[in-house]
Amino acid sequence: MLIPSRRLLGLILLLVLPASLAAAWWPEHASNFMIGLAGIGVLFLLDALLALSTSKPQAHRVVPHALALGVRRMVKLRIDNTSKRALSVQVFDHHPNDCQVELLPQRHRVVAKGYVETEYALKPIERGDHHFGSIELRVMSVLGFWERRVFAGAGTTIKVFPNFAALTRFALMATDHRLSQIGVLRRRRRGLGLDFQQLREYREGDAQRQIDWKATSRMNRLISREYQDERDQQIMLMIDCGRRMSARDDQLSHLDHVLNAALLLGFVGLRQGDAVGMMTIAGHDRFLAPRKSMAVINQMTSAVYDVQPTTQMPDFYSAAVSLMLRLRKRALVVIVTNLRDEDEETLLPAIRLLRKRHLILVASLREAVLGQALAAPVNHGEDAVTHAAAADYLERRAREFKRLEAAHIPCVDVPPDQLAMAMVNRYIEMKRSGRL
Repeated sequence: MLIPSRRLLGLILLLVLPASLAAAWWPEHASNFMIGLAGIGVLFLLDALLALSTSKPQAHRVVPHALALGVRRMVKLRIDNTSKRALSVQVFDHHPNDCQVELLPQRHRVVAKGYVETEYALKPIERGDHHFGSIELRVMSVLGFWERRVFAGAGTTIKVFPNFAALTRFALMATDHRLSQIGVLRRRRRGLGLDFQQLREYREGDAQRQIDWKATSRMNRLISREYQDERDQQIMLMIDCGRRMSARDDQLSHLDHVLNAALLLGFVGLRQGDAVGMMTIAGHDRFLAPRKSMAVINQMTSAVYDVQPTTQMPDFYSAAVSLMLRLRKRALVVIVTNLRDEDEETLLPAIRLLRKRHLILVASLREAVLGQALAAPVNHGEDAVTHAAAADYLERRAREFKRLEAAHIPCVDVPPDQLAMAMVNRYIEMKRSGRL
């Protein structure tokens, strides 16, 4: 397909309008003007025919099959010139709409029988399956009057997963024993722990009850028992995918923050020797039974990468009934949601049901905009209304947390960007205290 270039459109404006005016002023020379315009038109036509007769350039794209949400990656393009003349090519890539792109479009000169390799930056802003269309090339004609549109390369579909960069960083920090740098607090274990780990020589400060007297008599020196946090326990993440999770405080939705936090907590739990599972509620019914394998992280990622917030409200009680039927062994059930006062009808009955067998942790996101509304100066009537509404909402929300605290339910209530570390720290605290 040919489209006129800016050069052609500019020439038409420069030639046709003056020629028309000249023909009006000097009608006896009108035929000469028309012949001149016809000659220029023939030149345009010859340039178009030459452009259509030139071999089409080829192109292909190299892009990872899986990307992480919000992580900038480079997409590589190669343009091959199969013709016998150099080509001036403008490159467009029909990338997914839910991506931010830099360095497009581009223009390159490709020598005869040669190729050009280039790249551009792509940052996904939504999870799920995303489709690339063809690569569009606009080839300039010899005289520059036309651009030939060529669609090359095959379409491809990529998967955009939750951002697992935090998992990589956590693993590296854990290897170097520097977890405090990413917000994981080291807490003193209460007591000796529940699981026997090994025998070792007595160290100053060991409790007398740690001494293994049989081993001491055999070795003729003091030998102590060393314990560790109890392993082989279970963590079940109950993730609210309802309409509240579509809210955004930054480029990520609340559901994106929840999934990132769930993956990190799952990774930490597996590193602690516990089994990890997951279920989604409020419009999505996806269930992974707890398992003790690092493959669980990949399974969780694959299960939720395309989950988007729905328009439904969470029914915590129905979810609790379903979980009680599916999960017989005691577990730490982490309910991840955005707590509201209207949740009282289903959340508290759900917790009472789950507590018959499981330990509960409620992890809630708190919108950052609420704190900003309270901190903002009140200069006008609208500011006062906004301030009062935010204060009333937070007060009603605080009452819900007081009800949970009165029922001795551990809670986490933090802004979205602090959720992951808050959940991990609360899990470690509960594990080291022997509650789990």
